[in-house]
Amino acid sequence: MRHEHAAIDLQADHLAQFDASAGFVGAIAVLNLASGAYYIGHYGCCEQGQNKDQSSHARQLSTGTALDQRPGLIDTAGMIPEERLEQITQRFQYLEAAMADGASGGDIAALAKEYSDLKPVVDQIMAWRQLVADLAEAEAMLADPDMKELAEEEIPTLQTRIPDAEHALQLALLPKDAADARPAMLEIRPGTGGDEAALFAGDLLRMYQRYAEARGWRFEIIEEQSSDLGGIKEVVAHIKGENVFARMKYESGVHRVQRVPETESGGRIHTSAATVAVLPEAEDVDIQIDANDIRIDTMRSSGAGGQHVNTTDSAVRITHLPTGLVVTSSEKSQHRNREIAMQVLKTRLYDMERQRIDSERSADRASQVGSGDRSERIRTYNFPQGRMTDHRINLTLYKLDQVMQGDLDEVIDALTADDQARLLAEMAQ
Repeated sequence: MRHEHAAIDLQADHLAQFDASAGFVGAIAVLNLASGAYYIGHYGCCEQGQNKDQSSHARQLSTGTALDQRPGLIDTAGMIPEERLEQITQRFQYLEAAMADGASGGDIAALAKEYSDLKPVVDQIMAWRQLVADLAEAEAMLADPDMKELAEEEIPTLQTRIPDAEHALQLALLPKDAADARPAMLEIRPGTGGDEAALFAGDLLRMYQRYAEARGWRFEIIEEQSSDLGGIKEVVAHIKGENVFARMKYESGVHRVQRVPETESGGRIHTSAATVAVLPEAEDVDIQIDANDIRIDTMRSSGAGGQHVNTTDSAVRITHLPTGLVVTSSEKSQHRNREIAMQVLKTRLYDMERQRIDSERSADRASQVGSGDRSERIRTYNFPQGRMTDHRINLTLYKLDQVMQGDLDEVIDALTADDQARLLAEMAQ
């Protein structure tokens, strides 16, 4: 039977969250601030022409300096109109009042989500406004002989703090990826390198397990195929916790390792690779799959042994006919396997649509940081030199042992900062 390709059905309201014109959270998206390069800059710390290119960002990031500690990184081209900021705060106050008055179950959840998205933005607005008001008050005090000395002490401090507050507000107004707060599916597969690549894939799996544990996330392996030497042929894991995708999304790509393999008797250094894919978990409202578009097969599980292996048809394989995607799950329960396989399939279809939208929106974007390009070599782990290099931002850390133990915050923070710098630069164009 021939099946026509059916379009992946994403709800329009969710799809719109990935459109560049609706990138800002809550009321910011409604106000369409994303369509213009609005900057604060009234007390700006940068002159025009000081905008740095991305390689400069990378050099600064390689020193370990965080973006939000460099207020002079991005040129502030103009002032965000006060009426725009006032509209944001008024929307926030409306949400606060609406929740206090009570609302139906579905409405209160939507209001609470928008409220939580807007709160950090409003906090930054209020902090910036307070500093500007304090500076105006201090300048007025200069006319009072009794208060002049105190004012002269306060003014330099306020003039130093205001650019930092402006920059913090810029960061708060950056477009937000609607998937950042979601759980994620982690997929690791060996690339070139044979058995050594499979062993390295296992090392990456343990690295991410330790990172998840350190952050208090739940890490569940839902599909794993091991190699004869104890490596990984393929693994799919589900990670759940606070801001999982926001932290893990930069890990997608080709990870390269340079070391002497355990199977190498001559002591020669080999280069192998493994691919990592991090996908935001799909929700039921994101993807709707027609029952006629899938084929479900059951089969006997394979593995290390046990009473359920090769005795019952508990393993499940789902084929999505329009795209050719195949997902399997081999837990003991066939019912559980159907649930797992369907969730993985929805997540992969959701990710395919995100990738398509991102490609259309950023076809001319030079940077691939944050885009999840899985054919890109993103990182090298050099064991003889004890170093890890992230090639996207030219960041090298000579702490490979700690990295492999799950100490990833420094590199992820640097990647996040570089992505923020890129977004700010795009807004300024």
